[in-house]
Amino acid sequence: MRMLMQISIPAEAGNAAARAGTLGISMQKILQAMKAEAAYFTATSNGERGGFIVFDLADPSQIPAIAEPFFLAFNAKLWLSPAMNAQDLANAAPGIEKAVKEFGKTG
Repeated sequence: MRMLMQISIPAEAGNAAARAGTLGISMQKILQAMKAEAAYFTATSNGERGGFIVFDLADPSQIPAIAEPFFLAFNAKLWLSPAMNAQDLANAAPGIEKAVKEFGKTG
């Protein structure tokens, strides 16, 4: 299942990794290990280093293997959400139409 992970790296942990020269190297290793489909980095709403990573989660038992490297390397906070691309949404059309027929009546 395609997942969207939001990450937030506290300033102290991110600064320590940057000063040690491991911020980029560690992030690359983690992204390669999880076979990230895409990764975008930005500041979070509370001003920390952060980003959004899209990856495939074949089984929920993979969550610790995906999350622990971020916790250990960066003391990061993570949020995981299932996500769809445009083709997934197109494939979902029959289910949406069925729900509309069964539950979409107004009044």
